[in-house]
Amino acid sequence: MLAKVLSSTIVGLDALPVEVEVDIASQGLPSFTIVGLPDKAVEEAKERVRSAIKNSGAEFPARRITVNLAPADLPKEGPSFDLPIAIGILIASGQVEADLSKILVLGELSLDGSLRHVNGVLPNIILARDKKIEKVYLPEVNSKEAAIIDKVGVYPVKTLKELVLDLSQVAKIAKIETLNLEKIKNKDQYFEFDFENVLGQEHAKRALEISASGGHNVLFKGPPGAGKTLLARTFVSILPKLDLEEAIDVTKIYSVSGLTNSNTSLLFSRPFRSPHHTASSIGLIGGGTRPSPGEISLAHRGVLFLDELPEFPRHVLEVLRQPLEDGRITISRASGSLTFPAKFILVAAANPCPCGYFGDLNKVCICAPSQITRYQKRISGPLLDRIDMYIDVPAVKVEKLTTNEKSESSRPIRKRVERAREIQRKRFVKLPIITNSEMGSKEIRQFCNVGEDGKVLLKKAIVQMGLSARGFSRVLKLARTIADLESSKQILDKHIAEALQYRVRQEN
Repeated sequence: MLAKVLSSTIVGLDALPVEVEVDIASQGLPSFTIVGLPDKAVEEAKERVRSAIKNSGAEFPARRITVNLAPADLPKEGPSFDLPIAIGILIASGQVEADLSKILVLGELSLDGSLRHVNGVLPNIILARDKKIEKVYLPEVNSKEAAIIDKVGVYPVKTLKELVLDLSQVAKIAKIETLNLEKIKNKDQYFEFDFENVLGQEHAKRALEISASGGHNVLFKGPPGAGKTLLARTFVSILPKLDLEEAIDVTKIYSVSGLTNSNTSLLFSRPFRSPHHTASSIGLIGGGTRPSPGEISLAHRGVLFLDELPEFPRHVLEVLRQPLEDGRITISRASGSLTFPAKFILVAAANPCPCGYFGDLNKVCICAPSQITRYQKRISGPLLDRIDMYIDVPAVKVEKLTTNEKSESSRPIRKRVERAREIQRKRFVKLPIITNSEMGSKEIRQFCNVGEDGKVLLKKAIVQMGLSARGFSRVLKLARTIADLESSKQILDKHIAEALQYRVRQEN
């Protein structure tokens, strides 16, 4: 007898439908075969399914069982096919009667028949909604993540036996309610670090406010202990929450990467990723035999913090050049190419030299000039050109360290950032752009108009500062953000002047 159960597999960040066909032959020696380009995890489903069926009180047929995962030319990976294979066997052997033509099934089985957490549930639910599938059966531990998407009937399953009773109409599984996303979004966020606890460094705080408002990349340079890492970790406290579309995009990445859990629904907080300088290029941009998202994709719509930037291997840093420019990364393998989103704000921190005290007024640098030159040249010019703001972070003065006065907290700064972002949202309402940093040359010509005095200032800056065409564009985008923070429709001379001072590299 032949049974068909609809399931799905993840390719990149999207789910594709897979039909699980189960045939039980009346002749031939007992066997259990899975075909259709299964990976090792799918192959091992045979033992999990066999034990789960027996321990759920059903009979595992001692006959020739063939499972085909169609389409046959699409690679299948992961343990989420356990449940549809088990249900297919029970239907094909006549132990369950059910019409599964409009039902999607996925889940990993334990040996006792209970269901475990699976990755990539959110893309699967989106697939079910788009294909107008009426019901989705999945593990109960994934129910909160599945409740994000409406117009889909999601039924959380604890055990294989529970699903069998539901399909046999003996005991019904209750449908889960769609979550109130507005209520989740409006919850107060907790931040470990706040700007009111950052002493001094007002210039750097101003730079981060501009960066948060327009999505601009920042490089901090200063001696050890000046507060570069603290500033970067506090940065997320002034970023606005993700909107619904952004939150779904970010949650999809984390769902596919297996970084969601039973307490996670939709991620409205901006991601903050801080890979160690020993990270490989694959760990940073993603990849593998079957490409998966890397740190830059996990930082999508959030912050990628690279501490001790010159300590990263040069070949690792160079792979950031394309995603910093395009906002995405394309990974090509013999089996095909996959594109992952990577629109993040890069915040990097570096010491001026190996010992960290070159140019410091209080401590003497012990590095030779050749050491300093080699250290600073670890970061290539093309990569530096893709950074919008270079910020010098000197050691905090004693007066600032001992004062009882608190700095401005993150909340009012975040309010200003949100106002600037709202101006940009209205400006780019008909374009696939969210922040000023994403503007291309066409949008720069349209939205970054400068007066005659401003043009004269820019011409002088190009000559004196040696700005490249890319650097010139980044100055205009930066000036546009500074103007937005002041709710100014026109880019004024003072906005250009402030933008230009952030382009001066502090190398001596």
